[in-house]
Amino acid sequence: MKGGFTTHVLSNGLKIVVEQMPGVNSVAAGILVRTGARDETRPLAGVSHFLEHMCFKGTPHRTTRELSLDFDRMGGQPNAFTSQERTFYHGQSRGCDLEKQIDLLADMMSSTLPPEEFDREKKVVLEEIAMSQDKIEHVAFDLILEKVFQGTSLSWPVLGYQETVSDLPRDQMLDYMHAHYVPSNMVLIVAGNVEPKRAVELAEQHCGGWAPAEYQRTRLPTEPRTGTVVQQVDRFQQQIVSLVFRAPGGGDDGYETAQAVATILGGDNSRFFWEIVQTGLCPFAGVWHLDYATHGLLILYGQTEPENVEKMTEAMQAQARQISRERVSAEELQRVKNKRRTGLAVEGESPYHRLVQIMDDVDNHGEPLTVEQRLARVEAITVDTMVDYLQQYPIDGDGYLISVGARDWPSIGSSS
Repeated sequence: MKGGFTTHVLSNGLKIVVEQMPGVNSVAAGILVRTGARDETRPLAGVSHFLEHMCFKGTPHRTTRELSLDFDRMGGQPNAFTSQERTFYHGQSRGCDLEKQIDLLADMMSSTLPPEEFDREKKVVLEEIAMSQDKIEHVAFDLILEKVFQGTSLSWPVLGYQETVSDLPRDQMLDYMHAHYVPSNMVLIVAGNVEPKRAVELAEQHCGGWAPAEYQRTRLPTEPRTGTVVQQVDRFQQQIVSLVFRAPGGGDDGYETAQAVATILGGDNSRFFWEIVQTGLCPFAGVWHLDYATHGLLILYGQTEPENVEKMTEAMQAQARQISRERVSAEELQRVKNKRRTGLAVEGESPYHRLVQIMDDVDNHGEPLTVEQRLARVEAITVDTMVDYLQQYPIDGDGYLISVGARDWPSIGSSS
């Protein structure tokens, strides 16, 4: 046990991380598969997300209906998500139902990809892609990845493309699953009302028979590109402008400072809110820290009527210059730190939120962090560290300006 956690590795390479949370009645469990869109080739773009769907569609022991009913019988809440770097299957239940929960999650990792379900679910995923293209914020985000990370596997959307998903045969998905869904590339995480020894025993019982296999995951930093790109889309009535800059990744020391910068500049009661939204320049503006394992992006964005694009963009740039050249106030920083402290305190009492935090920590740092360790990183943020951060990761110079919507703006250097 280290830092309140129990960590164990089965003989086949599967890592188990357990956090016992006294005083709660529920338990959350999840299986992290350390693979996502970043691990795909361009012809297979979208296979990770599609496979996530298929893991709910039938196993050697259960049909998709039986899986769903078994979760329902114990009152469980199964779910999953896929990102650029990981796929995570998780659920919640009463503490007494942990064995059933681990049994079901483990069973899903041996999906048989039933052919009839494969064809049916492919239509569902294609519809999801089509619906995504009807949302301006999704089109804008996909364009950010495409342009900023052009030439790398980070450049395509997690959902993939209509053509890659349409052309994907079942046997290629099966090959991908066999290559990536191996014990040495997976982590079973449990948080809540659980005896750690019991969780390890259940992992051995339900996952110990998985065949071991070597897996080498490469994560190399990718330097984001700079420039300007415009995508005019006649079906949209609004315009989104994003200013994209280099930032630390989820495993970097500057992560919490980046989050603080994003909150001060573009969170609730932020500078963007009071100086841009509340002045009537646009109905929505914010700042988002997008973090990968090795690097990240700070994305400043606003959405407005096409005729207000120039004023909105100038206002975002002005706020970026001001925070870069003038020290933030101690009071402003204190409000942000208090907000983060409260969030960590509330999440620290929830098995589900602890499950997701542990998943992030294990993937980014190789080991989980306690709530106290997370709080210590927040406490370490000062006005001086924010000055240092903005010198190391400037947001008042060249970045990538990305504009999507009804207008061809700015026209210089634009492309479709």
